[in-house]
Amino acid sequence: MNRDPLRDVVDAPLFIVPRVLERLRALRPALDGAALAEFERLRRCLLEGIERHPTRFWVLRQVQKAVEAVEGEDIETRRRFGAALKELLTIIGTNDAGVIP
Repeated sequence: MNRDPLRDVVDAPLFIVPRVLERLRALRPALDGAALAEFERLRRCLLEGIERHPTRFWVLRQVQKAVEAVEGEDIETRRRFGAALKELLTIIGTNDAGVIP
């Protein structure tokens, strides 16, 4: 049985203001192929849902789905994807780099 990586995450509200959304829209990661497509899917999901669900746990659950979607990619692609996710989390205002493999 796999352990849920978010099992021990303490939820917290996020302060989402227009500037956060603008920076999220402007983020252009150095990705291509399937990793870029997954990152864009995640970004759309966050832009469409974060104002209704402005919580740390909701964001991390969306990020977890994205990480799982790129598990089959090569190590360099996963490294770049992880770096892009860390930048995304910084913009959103949650310091959760430790939950990203």
